[in-house]
Amino acid sequence: MAGGPLSGVKVIELAHIMAGPVCGMMLADMGADVIKVEKPTGDDTRRMVPPEICGEAAAYMMMNRNKRGIVLNLKEPDAIEALRRLLSEADVVVENYRKGTMERLGLGFDELLRINPRLIYCEISGFGRTGPYADRGGFDLIAQGMSGLMSITGEGPGRPPVKVAAPISDINAGILAAMAVSAAYANMLKTGQGQKVDTSLFEAAIVQTYWQSAFAFATGVTPQPLGSAHPLNAPYQCFATADGWINIGAANQTNWQRFLAVIDAEELNDDPRFDSNANRMVNLPDLVPILEEVLKKDTTENWLRHLEKGKVPAGPVLTIPEMHRDPQALARHMIVEIDHVTAGPVKAIGHPVKYSATPVQITRAAPRLGQHTREVLSECGYDATDIQSMIERSVAVSAD
Repeated sequence: MAGGPLSGVKVIELAHIMAGPVCGMMLADMGADVIKVEKPTGDDTRRMVPPEICGEAAAYMMMNRNKRGIVLNLKEPDAIEALRRLLSEADVVVENYRKGTMERLGLGFDELLRINPRLIYCEISGFGRTGPYADRGGFDLIAQGMSGLMSITGEGPGRPPVKVAAPISDINAGILAAMAVSAAYANMLKTGQGQKVDTSLFEAAIVQTYWQSAFAFATGVTPQPLGSAHPLNAPYQCFATADGWINIGAANQTNWQRFLAVIDAEELNDDPRFDSNANRMVNLPDLVPILEEVLKKDTTENWLRHLEKGKVPAGPVLTIPEMHRDPQALARHMIVEIDHVTAGPVKAIGHPVKYSATPVQITRAAPRLGQHTREVLSECGYDATDIQSMIERSVAVSAD
């Protein structure tokens, strides 16, 4: 891999499933040499099938592109020694093992900092490494529930709690971890000192509640689910049309008046229930059916054309495949295609940040199990005979 703002940074990923691999993927996209260390049976997402492409799990391929992959059996002392060699030369390690696992392997933060004082040690866990829940395992569903997210997601008060369909705490934890690694690495370049960074699914979900927490802090009132509506602005939600759905963001007074002009309902300007954002929020149950009665008279496509001409923020509600074909997503390189050694050409989600001087490159598909074991061990100083012996003794696994 060449290019990217983190070009030349070596990252060891001791992570599985999603949060840790998302962190590793972000760092790899930014140019880091990310070496994913898997157990002999591989990352658990390799078995999350269907769907699969030519025997390769789609879930695994999505989270692990741009990385090299090796397999070490960490139940064997020689494998732990090989990992120690890797970590002694690395800039970053990312791990999401259970609390205490790295210490039991003799590879805890204090020990690694002794042999590699510049190392950035990133931990991702369910609840963080401190506090009363530090020993608990973590899952996205649990984090969404305990963060309050599920209490504000859904169609409205009195309905069952609903999780965000995407594993938002997993994904966000990985992104936060990549941000933390980048910040800690920048500090290391100034001071020469490594450090530990520690985030969790719980915290990654909590930070999604900024608006609702602001409301609760200010009023003492418990926020409730609002469907697609906004807790502070109206109209700012999804409405039915003649043939589907449309999102309309006519939240401030200027956009509200533009919206009324587009839908030919300017008489609502004179209705005291709707003459300000505060009144529209209070009277939203009255406002929504009035607006939907008008919007159901035409199609989503026609309304979008009129609203764009009238400079009113609006957008369609796309399915996932429709998003994949959207011209803006394609123009921003958010849908990419890479060649996998066994699955052939596969599509993936692109990197969400564009860099003017150090553009990212997504050129390497997710590794086969043990695809780069020989290569990486050779870089650590093992000769071909040593590597073959490790493979024959099941200390390491190679794809060949």
